[in-house]
Amino acid sequence: MVLTITEENYLKAIFSLGCSGEGGANNQSIAEKLSINPASVTDMLRRLHEKKFIDYNRADGAKLTKEGLKLTIKTVRKHRLWETFLVEKMNFSWSEVHEVAEQLEHIQSDKLLNELDKMLGYPKFDPHGDPIPDAQGKMPITKAKPLPDIEIGRKVRVVNVADNSPSFLKYLDKQEIGLNNILVVKEIQDFDKSVLVELKGKKEVFLSHEASKKIFVE
Repeated sequence: MVLTITEENYLKAIFSLGCSGEGGANNQSIAEKLSINPASVTDMLRRLHEKKFIDYNRADGAKLTKEGLKLTIKTVRKHRLWETFLVEKMNFSWSEVHEVAEQLEHIQSDKLLNELDKMLGYPKFDPHGDPIPDAQGKMPITKAKPLPDIEIGRKVRVVNVADNSPSFLKYLDKQEIGLNNILVVKEIQDFDKSVLVELKGKKEVFLSHEASKKIFVE
């Protein structure tokens, strides 16, 4: 079944809020995720509920049905493959790809998607370290932890960033932090939980708690 762009975006928002199991996403959290007015959310959620893509009521919020999850994972797969293509083949930086991939993910051709996956060598993670679902909808599993959860003195590798906004990614670029960088946790401040890390064996960088909790490492 073909969804509208708006419907796909709502399903992705519910998915990203982790609502494919028992818990549901409320109107406010969905509105914040999509940067829209909460008052405009209810009608779309009712429509998606009628189409059986979500289970929804005002008290429990919205969560994906089995069919809704299947369609959403396909959209996520397209988005992350396009991001990978843009970085690996088109010389985009990781801070530039999200908005372009948002447009490309709505292309409906299964053949194009599968050929794209093949051309890229069946990647398991996108340029931000997010897992890419395979053709059967299965995602690779990681044991990554947020940086503040790592004990002092531990050497770790950056494997994922939880914020794909251009402002955050440009901030990391300025700090010379990217995927696969090796960091050593040197200090965690009691006052504000900011983290001092050693980068590339020479440079030390203080990261705020807000920034560090979005950096996932192994």
